[in-house]
Amino acid sequence: MVCATDLLLAIESSCDETGAAVIRRDLSVLSNVVASQNELHERFGGVVPEIASRAHVRCILPVIDEALRKANVKLDDLSAIAVVTQPGLVGSLLVGLTAAKTLALATSLPLVAVNHIEAHLYACRMQAGRDIFPAIGLVVSGGHTNLYDCHGPTEFEWLGATIDDAAGEAFDKVAQILGLPYPGGPAIEQAALNGDPKAFNFPRVFLKEERLEFSFSGLKTAVLYKANGIPGSREPVPELTPQRVADLAASFQAAALEVLVGKCRQALRMRDRTRLLVGGGVAANSAFRLRLEEMCRRQRSELFIAPREMCTDNAAMGAIAWELLAQGHVAPLDLDVTPGLVRKPKPSSTTARISGAITPTDAVS
Repeated sequence: MVCATDLLLAIESSCDETGAAVIRRDLSVLSNVVASQNELHERFGGVVPEIASRAHVRCILPVIDEALRKANVKLDDLSAIAVVTQPGLVGSLLVGLTAAKTLALATSLPLVAVNHIEAHLYACRMQAGRDIFPAIGLVVSGGHTNLYDCHGPTEFEWLGATIDDAAGEAFDKVAQILGLPYPGGPAIEQAALNGDPKAFNFPRVFLKEERLEFSFSGLKTAVLYKANGIPGSREPVPELTPQRVADLAASFQAAALEVLVGKCRQALRMRDRTRLLVGGGVAANSAFRLRLEEMCRRQRSELFIAPREMCTDNAAMGAIAWELLAQGHVAPLDLDVTPGLVRKPKPSSTTARISGAITPTDAVS
C-alpha cells in the first residue's frame, strides 16, 4: 500500500495510560506523549476500569493535540491513524478507538488496528534498528506474562502464559502486602536493593518442568504468609521492620525473575532460536535486565529489550502499524475492540487458560 506521506499517528489507551505518538516510516519517533493515571489508582493498589476509562475521556484529545504539536505536524500531514484495539480494558480501548475512528473519518485516512502485545515486542525491533526475526518473545507486564515464537514482525505464535496472576500484577500485590507504594514494580525493585535475596526460599513454580507456563499466585501467597503469618497459626509473626520488608522484597523479586528468565531459556532451546525479545513494564526492572543479559550470554543468544521508556504502555510502539500497512491491513470504520487475546494456544497437554484483559488488582486478604 502506497501512502502519500511518511507519518502516522498512533493512539494507545488499552489500560491506564493515555498515549499518542507521531512516527515516521523509518520508525523514528517525532513525539511520544503519555498521560499517566498512577495517582488515580494508587489508593486502590491497582487499576480500576471505570476510573481508567473516565480519565481517558478527559485526556485523549489533549494528548493527541500535544503529540501533533510536539512533532510539528498537522492532521493533513499524516498518512494513517493507528490505534490499539486489543487486548485491554474494554472501556479504555473504546475511548481510543472512538477518537481514532473520528479522525480517520474526518481526514479520509486509513485506520490501522494494532495489537498491544505485539506492539510491545515490536518496540524491540525499533530499538535494534534492524530486522531481528525470527525470535522468542516475552511480554511481561501488569496484565500479561506471555511467551511467543515470533516468526516475523507481525507473525506471533502463542507458546504459553501465566495460568493465574501476571508477573507485574504479582509485583503490585506484594508491594501492597509489604506496605510499599503503587505501582509495585519500581517500589519492589527499590526495596530489594537493601535486602537479601536468599533470606526466604520462595517457590519457583514450573521452573523445572518442561512447560512454557507461569504461575505467580502461590509466590504472592508465600510472601503474604511470611509478612502477616499463616491464618489459624499460633506462631508469633515477626515485626515487619524495614529490613524484613527489604528481605521479603528481594527474595520475592529473585524468585519471580528466576522463573521468567528460566522459561525464556527453555523457549529458546525448545524452539531452537538464538534471539530473545522482551517487552512490557516488568522489563524496565534493572535486575531482570541483568539476569537476561547473563542468561543470553551463556546461551550465546542475542538479547533485545525494549528501551525503558517503551516498556510501560505508550503509543510509539504503535509503529508496528507501518508493517501492517505494508501488508495492506487497513481496518474498516465499523471495527470493534477485542478485550481478550485473539491468538489462543493450539490444543495440547500444556494448554493454559489466559486472560487478555487487565482487571483491578484484587484486595489482599
